[in-house]
Amino acid sequence: MNKIIIELEKIHHSRNARRIEQILEKQQGVHQVAVSASGKIRLEWDENQTDPSLIIKKIRRMGLKIVHIQNDAPHKNDDGPYPFHFRQNNADLYFAIVSGLFWGVGLIFSFIASIPEDYSTYLFVVGAVFGSIFTTSNAVKDLLRGKFEIDFLMIFAAVGAAFLGKWGEAALLLFLFSLGNALEQYAMSRAQKSIAALSDLAPPLAMVKRNGKLIEVPIEKLRVGDIIVVRPNSKIAADGVVSKGTSPVNQASITGESVPVDKRASPNWQSTTDINKLLPEHRVFSGTINGNGVLEVKVLKEAKDSTLSRLITLVKEAETQKSPTQHLADKFEKYYVPSVLALVLFLLFAFLIVEETFKESFYRAMSVLIAASPCALAISTPSAVLAGIARAARQGVLIKGGRPLEDLGGLSAIAFDKTGTLTEGRPVLTHAIPFGRTDKTHLLSAAIAVEALSDHPLAIAIVEGGKKELGGEDIPMAENLQALVARGIKADWDGDVVHVGNRRLFEELTGNSVPKEIDQKMFELESGGHTAMIVHKGKEYLGIISVMDVARPDAITVLSSLRKTGIKRIIMLTGDNQRVADAIAKNLGITDPMGSLLPEDKVKAIEKMTKEEGSVAMVGDGVNDAPAMAKSTVGIAMGAAGSDVALETADIALMSDKLNVLPFAIGLSRKAKRIIKQNLVISLGMVAVLVPLTITGTVAIGPAVVGHEGSTVLVVLNALRLLKYEV
Repeated sequence: MNKIIIELEKIHHSRNARRIEQILEKQQGVHQVAVSASGKIRLEWDENQTDPSLIIKKIRRMGLKIVHIQNDAPHKNDDGPYPFHFRQNNADLYFAIVSGLFWGVGLIFSFIASIPEDYSTYLFVVGAVFGSIFTTSNAVKDLLRGKFEIDFLMIFAAVGAAFLGKWGEAALLLFLFSLGNALEQYAMSRAQKSIAALSDLAPPLAMVKRNGKLIEVPIEKLRVGDIIVVRPNSKIAADGVVSKGTSPVNQASITGESVPVDKRASPNWQSTTDINKLLPEHRVFSGTINGNGVLEVKVLKEAKDSTLSRLITLVKEAETQKSPTQHLADKFEKYYVPSVLALVLFLLFAFLIVEETFKESFYRAMSVLIAASPCALAISTPSAVLAGIARAARQGVLIKGGRPLEDLGGLSAIAFDKTGTLTEGRPVLTHAIPFGRTDKTHLLSAAIAVEALSDHPLAIAIVEGGKKELGGEDIPMAENLQALVARGIKADWDGDVVHVGNRRLFEELTGNSVPKEIDQKMFELESGGHTAMIVHKGKEYLGIISVMDVARPDAITVLSSLRKTGIKRIIMLTGDNQRVADAIAKNLGITDPMGSLLPEDKVKAIEKMTKEEGSVAMVGDGVNDAPAMAKSTVGIAMGAAGSDVALETADIALMSDKLNVLPFAIGLSRKAKRIIKQNLVISLGMVAVLVPLTITGTVAIGPAVVGHEGSTVLVVLNALRLLKYEV
């Protein structure tokens, strides 16, 4: 039984969404209509019960735009440019070649005196017919939509040439135009295939344990909590947590990592519900490839919600997002096309002003129409954007459209969140220093009891390190945890309120500065890069505990590479004390460390740097750093694989939890910007050369067509160089 899923563009009002659901639910065969969290409507129906083209037409009549169609069998009359389904078989290319053969033979006959001239004309006519089939189909479709596109202009010019008896030039025009279109489609399909290949990564079936048996089911039937068995050297069918087995997994399709990642079972997989909170060695993603071991995986996401599925959807949406250059080109075309038509109309009546026949004026006007048509300009930017997005996706970098692709290439400053971005994000307990009458055991017990209620990375480090220090001693649990933003936490323990936090917390709590002895010791620790926290119980200072988050092994190399790409300012934003920030910045080579920042302070810092630099990127985890990322020119999320929030928040998502793809992304963006500029020069330059030559009569229709179509194919091939980009 075939099923088809259609995703529509966002519906901004729930009332409209429900109305659409009610209308479509009445259609025969529809068995599910749902609105996703992102605002898209997903439809499923059995293709055996109704023709999907009828529902597609109904959707379009409702004024809705379809952004993606997913079907496990070819559907009738898809959204392609032609009424027949020839495009898959390259019929347009074959028709163009046949057209060229007839034109070529006709041209040869025209030079043989013994062959009547009519024979050449007949061959030109047949060649023109073959060359016009797909172009006419496009032109009619555009006219029915109330648009005058380039296909109509070319048909008009060819008919004009034929009207003047220039059948050879009419056939040449249609042959080269249809050939150019076919080659352009072929070239562009290479970029499309890089994206479409994502859809083939997930296996269609999965082996599931149910009722003590191992059965094979379609991945769409997998439920959260199912246990799937992944055999050696096979694809993993769902996002989940490893419940049994060890094996290396190739994650290149999702994260871009070239080296397989060793996976092993999580000790508490049965209670796990959030894949984003798992360590990399415990979580797996749909579409990745298992190594030589057998894995059992608990499913944490349904197929439609998997990282791969969301990645495919977001990449397809990114294809439609226009870049600033494309918007500029669109504005230019808005005024340029009417100007060209006005010029052509004027040239049609040039015989009233200059000494020439109407036939000569008409011929010149058709030549100018061809020379001035903005084919190459229209495709120059979209082709580069599409190729750039496709290349980035293969490397595990999701770029959400043309704007971030271009903006990333113009950066001179990048701001980084510290924890989990420049550092490992897995701090360890380094010191526990008691004060007054308190001993180390009591200090650690109080800290562990309170921090055990928190899932903050620093809390986890304190609990793990403290328990190791105490040797597994039983500690009564604290109660009533309360987080104090950018200050610390508090909870009830052992008959008193325990606070754990920074100086600011205790200055606000007591109204006085912290004791000098504590302040001095904290200063020493912070100067060495440690994050120090005060533990306070009731009215008594128990002491200091400190943790340290070590820098990522690749951080220094990556930051050095960024400087080589032209990034002048590298900023670090952190809530840690300024001395801690300075110590880490010194080790990593960061130019602007900014510490002691509240979330709103990070936003102000981004706004300030944007004014100073013109544009700035913010690199973070896409959750806590969302406000700052939203204010930056380009928001970049680290480790977005598995994280819905990171994928939704960022302009650019680095699917792996590694920084080393960031220089690649910036280099790719800068090359894309260069190629876009080159394409604009080629497309506008060809128009600037051909238009004056056709107006003066120096160039006829034939050479104008060659230059026009040649520039169109050239800009597409130039853009496709991005598919081969390497750092």
